[in-house]
Amino acid sequence: MSEQPDRARTDREVDPRTGKAAAALRIQHQTSWVDLQIRKAQERGDFENLPGAGKPLDQLIGRGDDPDWWVKRLIEREKITGVLPPALQLRKDDAALADHLDALSAESDVRREVTEFNARIKHALLTNLGGPPVITERRDVEAEVEAWRARRRARALEQAESRRAEADAAPEPRRRWWSRARRAG
Repeated sequence: MSEQPDRARTDREVDPRTGKAAAALRIQHQTSWVDLQIRKAQERGDFENLPGAGKPLDQLIGRGDDPDWWVKRLIEREKITGVLPPALQLRKDDAALADHLDALSAESDVRREVTEFNARIKHALLTNLGGPPVITERRDVEAEVEAWRARRRARALEQAESRRAEADAAPEPRRRWWSRARRAG
């Protein structure tokens, strides 16, 4: 059996030197140790340039009326995307679909992307995962491919016109003095 005294009994004992209870002395010693560690950290500069320094506390700590403030701050700070409910994510993707398709260079890739988008809509309609209702309409693959072709042709025409305008606006190349002298003579 161990020879350690009962902790509850020692906490109630009084230190003969100070007249204070042993538990109070231990807490006082711990508090001074913590203060010492904080002071050393300040001297080392560990508290310099911390994120949120000088900002109001309501910006650093969430508002009391929003129980999910910390999730929103985490999403904002870490720039997390793709965690919307399926219906909202589909709406967001629907709005950006034309730009996404315009970045593709092959018609087969456009068909594949539109087909995958339609499959995601179908999956969201069939699996009710909660959240807002799915109101995003499926896209006609052939119509999207035709619109992609038209946008591509329009971009090509714009680029050709801008190159032509740049060529027209470019100054004539300067002639060297010896070529002028040869023609004059």
